[in-house]
Amino acid sequence: MVNTTINLACSICNGESTHAFRTRVLRKYDVDFFQCVDCGYLRTPEPHWLKQAYSNAIAVADTGVVQRNTDLGHIGSTLLYFLFPKKGKFLDQAGGYGIFVRMMRDIGFDFYWADKYCENLFARGFEFHPGESYTAVTAFEVLEHVSDPVVFIQETLAAAKSDSLIFTTELFKGKPPEPGQWWYYAFETGQHISFYEHRTLEAIAKHLGKHLCSNGSVHMLTDKPVNSLLFRVLTSTPAARVLRLLPSIRMSSLTMPDHLRVIKNS
Repeated sequence: MVNTTINLACSICNGESTHAFRTRVLRKYDVDFFQCVDCGYLRTPEPHWLKQAYSNAIAVADTGVVQRNTDLGHIGSTLLYFLFPKKGKFLDQAGGYGIFVRMMRDIGFDFYWADKYCENLFARGFEFHPGESYTAVTAFEVLEHVSDPVVFIQETLAAAKSDSLIFTTELFKGKPPEPGQWWYYAFETGQHISFYEHRTLEAIAKHLGKHLCSNGSVHMLTDKPVNSLLFRVLTSTPAARVLRLLPSIRMSSLTMPDHLRVIKNS
């Protein structure tokens, strides 16, 4: 019998956690998930299967990886163009195969790649180097993979010497959807272990002393407040598909300079 209340302090707000549901993970493990009664953070306390889950860094079932990078390229370039210095230096944390970094450099943004678990295929030569400072960090589809989001964000921003994180994760509201009723759980892959409500992100922002902007699945934590209406416009997919033409037209692509740089350094 499952204990419906456990002595598990929420790592975000220190609230009490109650049992949400039990489900099958990786088609072999029966796992209990618990939700914080105060901030809504939904997680499992001991994801012991992660080594198996990450035998392939990018899950085979992730058929949306290319489309996701295309959409994020539109939104990301629009956000950075309008909210950050165009000559800034940017880092994509947990950047996967490097598709997003290459797309952003092709537009003209000075982007770099970091990922502990995946091979850099498309942005080789433009990896993160400790000690360098970055204007902003992106972390797309990452927070659902981490067991302690506050520590992850703190360590990521500290390593990049940055005060701004742009990230994506799908949100639920109120009672968590039942297993099998929300595609985002992806329990078959075993890689998603943390899930959030909007109030969870608000609690993270409060814990870190940062301002939160949020629209759908796109979110930003930063030291300086940003107009919420402007953020919603810039992160609207239809608007971003139009507005992203500005950086594409006005910025100088790094495709050829990168080609020459890689040849020189090889």
